[in-house]
Amino acid sequence: MSAVFICPGQGSQSVGMGKALAENFAPARAVFEEVESALGQKLTAIMWDGPADMLTLTENAQPALMAVSVAVMRVLEAEAGVSLARDATFVAGHSLGEYSALAAANAISIADTARLLRIRGQSMQKAVPVGVGAMAAILGLEFADAAAAALEAAQGEVCQAANDNGGGQVVLSGAKAAVERAIEIAKAKGAKRAMLLPVSAPFHCALMQPAADAMAEALAGVSVKAPVVPVVANVKAAPVSDPAEIIRCLVAQVTGTVRWRESVAFMAQSGVTTFYEIGAGKVLTGLVKRIADGATASAIGTPDDIAAFTAARAA
Repeated sequence: MSAVFICPGQGSQSVGMGKALAENFAPARAVFEEVESALGQKLTAIMWDGPADMLTLTENAQPALMAVSVAVMRVLEAEAGVSLARDATFVAGHSLGEYSALAAANAISIADTARLLRIRGQSMQKAVPVGVGAMAAILGLEFADAAAAALEAAQGEVCQAANDNGGGQVVLSGAKAAVERAIEIAKAKGAKRAMLLPVSAPFHCALMQPAADAMAEALAGVSVKAPVVPVVANVKAAPVSDPAEIIRCLVAQVTGTVRWRESVAFMAQSGVTTFYEIGAGKVLTGLVKRIADGATASAIGTPDDIAAFTAARAA
């Protein structure tokens, strides 16, 4: 099958995610136990019982979302006989989801990935004092126009395109005043909606350089292998398999644009017709359908989803 498995990013978390997987499948329980052992934290208590604001904390949300994505992958391997090396053309993930994809494809161990994402979450939060930075969603403008609005609004401050999500959805990031200026410029350029996002830090912009430095140091201390299938990297919108190149892309991703629209378009142009979003939520499924004409996309995150996938493969 010409398929890819994609992993969601921050914002897809919800209290209760992964609980039914753990209750029904031993491979899922094993993933959650490995993550908790690596972090020295009962993360599943927050994932399954909340409170939501604790789960939303970047340092918790990032390893938690990775754990659910990798748990789904391991269950698909055990229950449906999926082999990424045989059945997938690529894997990919949105922002932190790139780490999930790398763990799913055996490039980085689950334990190392959990620890890396804890460091990533903490260092991104600490890079900029709360209230100094901001992010804004620009809806209904093409990427070039939204990026131009950011450039015009910068006026010596940081303001840049953080996420090119596709479907006329671009996220800008930077200094709060500059992002607020960009909102007004985007509206003047014809954006249908432009609004500040309720985030705790300005991710994927130059203000995150301290976090990029922290990730470079952390990644230097872990073993990164070639994934069993190429990973389409956010910052290149192209496949990478070389471990050194994977590390460079992960470091660059902290301050660089998540080129999701181009990544999906690349995969579609490479002949991929089927996208499976593994993990929490359905955000990427919706984006894929808006980017890749004719592609099918479905989310796999619950025992029912896994049963439907398994039945379809057996048909």
